Amino acid sequence: MLKSMTGFGLARAANTNISVSVEIRSLNSKTLDVNLRLPKNFSDKELEIRNLLNQILERGKLNVSIDIQVIGEVKPRVTVNTPLVRAYCQQLRETAIAAAVPEDDIFRLAMQLPDAYIYDTAPDENAAKDWALIQETFKQAALACDEFRIKEGNELSGKLTEYIHKIGTNLNAIATHDPERLQNIRTRIRERIAEVVSDEHFDPNRFEQELIYYIEKLDISEEKVRLKLHLDHFMEVLAKDETPGKKLNFISQEIGREINTIGSKANDAVIQRFVVEMKDELEKIKEQSLNIL
Repeated sequence: MLKSMTGFGLARAANTNISVSVEIRSLNSKTLDVNLRLPKNFSDKELEIRNLLNQILERGKLNVSIDIQVIGEVKPRVTVNTPLVRAYCQQLRETAIAAAVPEDDIFRLAMQLPDAYIYDTAPDENAAKDWALIQETFKQAALACDEFRIKEGNELSGKLTEYIHKIGTNLNAIATHDPERLQNIRTRIRERIAEVVSDEHFDPNRFEQELIYYIEKLDISEEKVRLKLHLDHFMEVLAKDETPGKKLNFISQEIGREINTIGSKANDAVIQRFVVEMKDELEKIKEQSLNIL
């Protein structure tokens, strides 16, 4: 199943304590690149979320945002040690009077003294429930993004099939025209042979070597066969592999080599036009294959 690396996923959920919204936007990347910032009280869970995203989305540049809203009254985790602060204020006031100094900012000073605050270190009974909700919301957003990628992948598959078909059509046109090209080459060779043989400095051995070299240089039979095999291989990988992106990119490079070789060896204006058409379709394939998982 072909998947694009372009995707979008949004999920929302809530319990009696919090409401959660997670949004994932995905772009193409050679690796998994996650841009994520969890709330401070859940920052130690970031690796868990990254592993979850890796399992579902595998590769791509992910921009992840999360919004958490507290429902109802919030119980503070820090309270003022009122009796102790009152005692601090009393002592500071008495000291100021005894020392005959102003009593300014006594309360501020008292709040800076040891144990002026009481920190609730007991485990938050809702933390586990809230984290389970957050984790599930991330999962649903990732699955939604994956579904988006599958839909985009189906569209990409259709485009790539069309591009490969057009290259194949041009290859067939080259194969149809090639006998005429070869006949033109034979005619030129015969004319050239007639000129060379009549030359008094004619060297038959060297002429034979150059003739063989010339014929091999212009022969595109092997390139046509290899190009057809690469096109078939591309379609096979496109249909069967679950994550074919990198492999399709490699195959498209091989397709490009054969097209370039045909263009350079053919030495024919008609074939050059077909080669230009094939190169145009190949560029589209290369561009699209970079966005395939």
